[in-house]
Amino acid sequence: METDAVSLATSLLEEAAQTNERRALVLAGERERGYRTLESVLDALSVGITETTLVGPEDRLRCEHVEQVHASTLLGTTRSIVILDASEDLQPNALGKVVGAITGGGLLILLTPSLEEWPDQQGAFAESLAIPPFTRADVTGRFQRRLAETVHEHRGIGIVDLETDSVVDDGHTNPAPRLGGQQVDGTLERNPNESPRRFPSEAYAACLTSDQAEAVGALESLHPDSGNDSEQRAVVLEADRGRGKSSAAGVAAGAFAADGLEVLVTAPAARNAAEVFERARELCEMLSDCPVTATGLRQLETDAGGRVYFLEPDEALERLADADIVIVDEAAALPVSRLEAFLAADRIAFATTIHGYEGAGRGFSVRFRDRLAESDHTVTDCTLVEPIRYAAGDPLEVWAFRALLLDARPPVEPLVADTKPGTVTYRRLEPDELLADEQLLREAFGLLVLAHYRTEPNDLARLLDAPNLEARALCHDGHVVSIVLLAREGDLGHETRTMMYEGGRVRGNMLPDILTSQLRDEAAAEPAGVRIVRIATHHAVRSNGLGSHLLECVRDEFESTVDWLGTAFGATPGLLEFWRESGYRAIHLSTTRNDASGEYSVLMLSPTSNDGRGLAERHAGWFANRFGALCSDKLSDLEPDVACAVLHSVDADALPALHLTDHDWRVVAGAAYGPGLFDVDPGPFRQLAINYLIERPDSIELSTREEQLLVLRVLQAHDWESVADHLEYHSTGQCMRALGDAFQPLVDYYGVTAGVETARDTRARFRSDERSE
Repeated sequence: METDAVSLATSLLEEAAQTNERRALVLAGERERGYRTLESVLDALSVGITETTLVGPEDRLRCEHVEQVHASTLLGTTRSIVILDASEDLQPNALGKVVGAITGGGLLILLTPSLEEWPDQQGAFAESLAIPPFTRADVTGRFQRRLAETVHEHRGIGIVDLETDSVVDDGHTNPAPRLGGQQVDGTLERNPNESPRRFPSEAYAACLTSDQAEAVGALESLHPDSGNDSEQRAVVLEADRGRGKSSAAGVAAGAFAADGLEVLVTAPAARNAAEVFERARELCEMLSDCPVTATGLRQLETDAGGRVYFLEPDEALERLADADIVIVDEAAALPVSRLEAFLAADRIAFATTIHGYEGAGRGFSVRFRDRLAESDHTVTDCTLVEPIRYAAGDPLEVWAFRALLLDARPPVEPLVADTKPGTVTYRRLEPDELLADEQLLREAFGLLVLAHYRTEPNDLARLLDAPNLEARALCHDGHVVSIVLLAREGDLGHETRTMMYEGGRVRGNMLPDILTSQLRDEAAAEPAGVRIVRIATHHAVRSNGLGSHLLECVRDEFESTVDWLGTAFGATPGLLEFWRESGYRAIHLSTTRNDASGEYSVLMLSPTSNDGRGLAERHAGWFANRFGALCSDKLSDLEPDVACAVLHSVDADALPALHLTDHDWRVVAGAAYGPGLFDVDPGPFRQLAINYLIERPDSIELSTREEQLLVLRVLQAHDWESVADHLEYHSTGQCMRALGDAFQPLVDYYGVTAGVETARDTRARFRSDERSE
């Protein structure tokens, strides 16, 4: 049988080389037999061991070894053969990453259990889906069943059954030999009105497709001599894997260095940027007038005094000012907060993969692109479509895109353009139904992918297999227009709650875990709840009230069976307003920013029973009481508009009791109406500001600027100079007077109207109209 497997592997690799495509070989059966067969296969193939990587739990072969959890280290690298050991466990994210690393003419080898038994294989990933009170026995194998079915159905995938010593499918496509990728002649059509090219002609001659040449041309716009030297510029290169975006970045980096410029390159890891340095070196060596004087894995220097060098992201952020040009490769694999920090560079390029091989979701395209658009940079976008690393229509890419739904999309706009709440049906999306209906699955998952920054291949497995997750949707003429992913949480036993309170961790159960372990509420995990994990609405009908309607339907379905509905998300004013209008109230804000979104995460509850109301009320009260202190400490960098929106989302019944003495009122009213100073005692001002921002009484009309002034100076205690600068007051004196003016209606409402004599008398003393009376 090993001879048959060796023969099949050899023929698949030959066919891949002839067509500049990739092929896959599945060795299905007992793991030890699989490794024995694999050793024979590797000995027979004409591929160097340095071009081969084993991705699995153990270093069993002579080649490079990477564990599945570290598969992201393959991003930006090129491998001829990758073996993925999925015989005992499979991480869906890892599968996407390893497929993206294989070059044209290369081979993916999968070690799996018998394909008939694979759906029942329960490894570490399945264990992670067993969220208490569920156990691993409750986790299904639908995702792996889908993989087994797709490897049978797709071209270019050979299958060997190790148990029967037989070739189940030879995987041959028998095409005519061809080379993929349209070659170009190294020229790029130019508008005669454009400024002359700064890059040498060799840079464009090094491009393999017209797309790549366009990308190099876009990157040339970052040259300091191109246009206004003081203008901030950014270039975004987007592509699926194998389209040459990293190569284009490398060619441009080499051209910059040849012109004497300093090019800082960063990526999640140095090996992710290997292609950039290889292409930069090749270009510089082609240029006779600018040879390379020193080169290495992390640095390249030229006779012209230019340099291309790599720094880890954190160090790169500290040294942005030293570089003329900054290139961020594999940008989608970095947290949004870090990407945003890179905008401090005047000339910067971001190269990113569109369809999520990174397993980092859509943080770049969903969140960061908004931040980039709001920046002062002039942005040039370039999308590369023509494949370079392998031919168009490559069978392995086609299979991976389908199996992991990397290219899933919601229904096209004309099919749903007329959708209103009255035209939709609310339905439960059963996992078996999703598995059986490819269109329904693609539409549902496509909405989740495009609408959320963290959707990744692992989430497809969770949607199909996790016992604590459920999906609901609004459908219009059979098409998914809005979807919500729900997680059952809470309802945990006494022993589990005690363990959580004493420092133990429970997978899943996000809200009960935070309320118990961080906020010290031992009873928080007792009520049963449903957390809205994701909610997404088709972009074409996003303003038609469908999201709110979907939440109403969820409430109608669950309010009699659970104690609360909840959610957690990166806090922005728009999202907070949406959830507040849907009946949810803020009870907690994280004290660190989320790595992926770059935002502080807010927790919100909407109680559905007395137990749920008790939980929500006590946490809302605790939150309102501690928020002021947090703002001058861990939340000192919280955006003021977010702070205002968070407090406005707190239940008004949780208003902290005002404990202002007569002296406090004289200080506040004296600063509002007379010569008193805020700086002598900020405490009572803080109490009034918190109460106002939660309650927002109709009789008080503060401007957005005045509310932000309350946050920046009163709650966060920023100095007068920085507050005046942030809010664009002409001077600190004007800023001080504005704060006094802002407190006048607060003194009137919470003091004078409430019958506080000291507040009334202090105001009267400094108001001419009241003194005359």
